Amino acid sequence: MSGAYCTLQSLVNLRLLARDLPLFRPGRSQQQMLGNARSPFKGRGIDFEEVRAYQFGDDIRTIDWRVTARRLKPHTKVFREERERPVMIALDQSHTMFFGSRLNFKSVTAAEVAALIAWATLHHGDRIGGVIFNERELLETRPRRSRKTLMHWLNQTEQMNRKLQLATITSTDLGLGLTRALRHLRRVAHPGTQIFLVSDFAGVSEEAEQHLAQLARHNELLAIKVNDPLEQELPRPDYYRITDGMHNLTINTARPELRQQFHQHYQRQHDQLKSLLMRYRIGLMSVSTAQPTVSQLGGTDRATGEPANAGQTGS
Repeated sequence: MSGAYCTLQSLVNLRLLARDLPLFRPGRSQQQMLGNARSPFKGRGIDFEEVRAYQFGDDIRTIDWRVTARRLKPHTKVFREERERPVMIALDQSHTMFFGSRLNFKSVTAAEVAALIAWATLHHGDRIGGVIFNERELLETRPRRSRKTLMHWLNQTEQMNRKLQLATITSTDLGLGLTRALRHLRRVAHPGTQIFLVSDFAGVSEEAEQHLAQLARHNELLAIKVNDPLEQELPRPDYYRITDGMHNLTINTARPELRQQFHQHYQRQHDQLKSLLMRYRIGLMSVSTAQPTVSQLGGTDRATGEPANAGQTGS
């Protein structure tokens, strides 16, 4: 799949490639995480079962101090393996995502990332759900271990993606959808939920940071930032005419100071996001619109066993 819009059939076809993703295989993460955070690519978590009297050898970190104080004897919490871990994906389809210079628009790459994670989750036997959002709308699907639920979510993804069109974005719109989505996740995500945030993280507000901090206290978070090469470096030196649909401007990309300022602006924003996520021990992965999405998540071609991007290059 490539281009400005995704299709439901293309998202469904990704189910075959998703089987080989190492998202839920302990020790198989192929991306570097920030700080000392545990890898979010791991197996199922644990769920509280009961409180019983403390026994020699029990981990003192599991002592239930309230019950201990009430009964005047040490008691500890007992946990069991969680059989179906809820996974939620927050998929950004805001207008800042409606941009691309190579293989895909950022909105399409984000949809592919979300679909691959969703299929991998279902293959693993866990519950999948999430939210899809833009500046004005938010659609929620509660986590279920159901192919029907996943198909409904993919259909909503296509519908939201198809609503994107050229539009003028104001400063008040920037990051509005992400803030609303994080606020909503705080209300609906149960403790222990694995949350994937798929966005370009344009305009992370102070409120969004507060929601991130609270979500990270009780859940496993991974931020997947979607980038386009043209956001990082200006095109080759020349004169270019650009437009936002209303205004026209000609720029000279041969000017060294302009090229340097452009790259420094991107790097500054990226470093700020990286620092913010590290503060709350949230993992960060970058995905480019210039390369096939599945290869960047560690998938392989099921027919050849080779990396899924073998022999492919972004145009």
